[in-house]
Amino acid sequence: MTSLIRKAIVEIGSTRYVRSAMESQADLSAFKDKPTPILFAGIFAMAFSYVIGWPVIAILGYLSVKMDNPWLVGVGGPFAYGMSHLVFLLGMYLSGSFYALIFLRWLTRVTMEKLLLWANR
Repeated sequence: MTSLIRKAIVEIGSTRYVRSAMESQADLSAFKDKPTPILFAGIFAMAFSYVIGWPVIAILGYLSVKMDNPWLVGVGGPFAYGMSHLVFLLGMYLSGSFYALIFLRWLTRVTMEKLLLWANR
């Protein structure tokens, strides 16, 4: 099983996107510029979407058990989950894809460097 995972990591690491992110040493230097108010609102919306995602569903689950009302989490859970997705998409729209792509390239590089180091042991 471990050899299968290692093989998959090496195969993912050989894709063009991962290789280009690692060769260019993708970093977060673009974030050094002062953010615009719209960019700040977009990042806030994306961060807030995590608050209204699973934590709200967990609280609704707890309240549902406490109040003996399964409809609370049965209806409120999917609604909160859907709202978190919509808020995240709003944040992505406001902040634009430019910064998201920079962040994802950096995250890919950092993650794959660690995974490839583990896989090649």
